[in-house]
Amino acid sequence: MKHMSSRSSWQADLALEFAPKAGKTRLTASHRRGPLAVQRAFFPEGNLNHTYLLHPPGGVVGGDQLDINIQVHPQGQVLLTTPGATKFYRSAGPQARLQQNLHIASGATLEWMPLENIFFPGTNTAIKTDVHLAEGGQFIGWEINCLGRPANDEGFTRGCIDSDFAFYRDGELLLLDRFATQGQSMISDPVGMRGFSAQAMLVATMADDILVEQVQTTLASYAPQIWAGASYFDGLLVVRVLAHQSQEMLQLLTAVWCLLRPEIMGRAAMPPRIWAT
Repeated sequence: MKHMSSRSSWQADLALEFAPKAGKTRLTASHRRGPLAVQRAFFPEGNLNHTYLLHPPGGVVGGDQLDINIQVHPQGQVLLTTPGATKFYRSAGPQARLQQNLHIASGATLEWMPLENIFFPGTNTAIKTDVHLAEGGQFIGWEINCLGRPANDEGFTRGCIDSDFAFYRDGELLLLDRFATQGQSMISDPVGMRGFSAQAMLVATMADDILVEQVQTTLASYAPQIWAGASYFDGLLVVRVLAHQSQEMLQLLTAVWCLLRPEIMGRAAMPPRIWAT
């Protein structure tokens, strides 16, 4: 992969603001520096804005610093996803950093559904995702992490991943989830990934725990190929998943989303069109 290390590192920022305008949720303000960008919005569901985030060409390498800031203003309704996996390539030493800040105002909704992160052996990557929700806002989101490339018999035998996911409501920290591994340390740990090569977490706001049992039944239908569990606390549903293949994991998370979305967002499930291409 000589072409991955031939360029200098990217310093990229992308800031997007969404708000209702003329009957639909529009991208009302944007700022970009570097290769981060978005495709034009789609409106397959009326006023709901479907926007696709585009990551740097060729993936992310050591030394890259990427900052994504999303603001959904009151009554805005947004679904954000990516057209493909985000690849974190091996590093000669420098750390790649991805910071994601998501702000959802009261009365607004955000569905954060990026496709998987693929960490190549030898990567040195730090990812920090902060979700800031105002009371009265709604959120469904996930992160999918695939370590190594099992289909090519490439295990994550070396490299470093340091990932934090924090969820705040009105400034109060409700959830801090940390995933960190040096090579196989977390993958092989019996209290870690237990030999699985991929892990994911879904977080959703819920007024009560009425759907938890239904979610648990859905998760159980994917066993034993996938290990998954759900918990509910402080108005948050948290689903954790371990699997061997990212496609299996995406299918499970989509099934959970299809179950949750009508209750939380008041809409029937309509998976993003880009996933079918």
